[in-house]
Amino acid sequence: MPRKPKVKPAVTHRLFSQEFKQEAVQMLLDGHTASSIVERLKISGTNILYRWKKEQIASSGPIANAMDSKLRGHANEVRRVERERDILKKL
Repeated sequence: MPRKPKVKPAVTHRLFSQEFKQEAVQMLLDGHTASSIVERLKISGTNILYRWKKEQIASSGPIANAMDSKLRGHANEVRRVERERDILKKL
């Protein structure tokens, strides 16, 4: 008897409103981790959250772009200072 080919189930995509995307990105900007937002809001992954952030910043213009860049710089500085603090605690 010939075998029947396996049929893959259809992939369904959830559609998110613009308001939902904005609120998810705002949570990210408020300091929540991307993984906690994804888990809480049942989003498929962190990549989509970062894509929404990138789209919102691009649509907001150059001021938002500059602020995002400055925010990333501050976050890097905080991580550096925390590493230094942790090293000094070990002494």
